[in-house]
Amino acid sequence: MEDLNKTFAEATASMDKAIDHLNHELAKLRTGKASPSLVADLVVEYYGSPVPISQVANLQVADARTIVIQPWERNMLGPIERSIINGNIGITPANDGEIIRLMIPPLTEERRKELVKKAKHAGEEAKVGARNARHKVLDHLKKAIKEGLPEDMGKRKEQEIQDLLNKYVAEVDKHVAAKEKEIMTV
Repeated sequence: MEDLNKTFAEATASMDKAIDHLNHELAKLRTGKASPSLVADLVVEYYGSPVPISQVANLQVADARTIVIQPWERNMLGPIERSIINGNIGITPANDGEIIRLMIPPLTEERRKELVKKAKHAGEEAKVGARNARHKVLDHLKKAIKEGLPEDMGKRKEQEIQDLLNKYVAEVDKHVAAKEKEIMTV
């Protein structure tokens, strides 16, 4: 029984990680508003080592449509610019010799629909992660029933894990719907 509770705790943690990952992925989707998360995951070549852009520069939001990147070393302007261009985020950097400005263009209807598809895809991936966690618990339950766990208790535990999964799926749907609304708002 203790082993079963441990498996349930692992499944809950796994489902929490799926939600966290979903939130991280949704934060990267551009909604027409400036956000440092658009470029925070980009990798820059820094003295031969790939490092996140946030470790070589200061990322700031100047206004609703502008991100300002101020490198700590002036010689990093070129590599940061290349990283942004190679990152294929759909924004062209403007370099004035000291800082890089990213002007966020307004989204077209077509681009909005494409971003909604990406958000829904990320939501599906989170649901798959949660379902995989449930599957592990169900496998563990079947093994426990074979080893002598009462069947009625096994059925109760099956229902508990299904209810937990339903809760997480509803949460994923809520996050995706909120992001879809944010993307489609002009």
